[in-house]
Amino acid sequence: MINGSGTFDAIAARRAFGDDLLRQFPFSAFISKTITPEPRPGNPPPRLWETPSGLINSIGLPNKGLDGFLAADLPQLAELPVPLIVSVMGTSHDEFARLVEGVGGREEVAALELNVSCPNVKSGLIVGESPDEARSLLLRLRPLTDKPLIVKLTPNVADPVPIAVAAEDGGADAVSLINTLRAAAMDPGGGGPWLGAGTGGLSGPAVRAVALAQIGAVAAAMSVPVVAMGGIASGRDAAEMLSAGATLVAVGTESFRDPAAGNRITAELEQELAQTSG
Repeated sequence: MINGSGTFDAIAARRAFGDDLLRQFPFSAFISKTITPEPRPGNPPPRLWETPSGLINSIGLPNKGLDGFLAADLPQLAELPVPLIVSVMGTSHDEFARLVEGVGGREEVAALELNVSCPNVKSGLIVGESPDEARSLLLRLRPLTDKPLIVKLTPNVADPVPIAVAAEDGGADAVSLINTLRAAAMDPGGGGPWLGAGTGGLSGPAVRAVALAQIGAVAAAMSVPVVAMGGIASGRDAAEMLSAGATLVAVGTESFRDPAAGNRITAELEQELAQTSG
């Protein structure tokens, strides 16, 4: 059980809970919030909208940038009692390469997650929506580090399988899915979109059925592990993802409601698996 990138702030949680967090850490590995080459302020507010069965976020990846992350966040994240996976995103092969070289060489980092949700500034194509772009990016990055590379796929495509296969062909060690579904919310008082950036990404139980379908299709086509996420809120949800072909599951939105969700869902999953095997 791991976390979805950006859904659990381990540094803030440790300030709140102290070293008890380390003794009862809710995940088997920790994925950092996505970092970019330069600092980002994120999207203008409002940034969140709750739906009857999910959450739309338009946070916009605020972060300190590569140098700020290495100086301020990495030393604190390295104290966690589990392996650290750093999520990175760039808008060109060169930006991704800078991030992979900057992070991949650090001994504190166990693996990297490639967030491929941004368009390549040279082609205008979103890397995670184009098999050719995905393969090309991995071929550029694979020689730069011996750390595992996990490609985070978007669900906002007609078929994620060709992109996943292309990423594997390029040298990806695993893929993860699904990221959020493109969504919007309207101001209940009138006046247009509620979110400051206009649109955002939907997560939570509302996307779980979509996640199951895409994870099943991708896992059947891959020889590398698949990390499943998308609306996991219980051990039964996690067990279904494993049944669909996933090797690892990640908790995201549920951690906002229950910071200890990772531990709870792990215990529930153990019970589900014991009942199945029994």
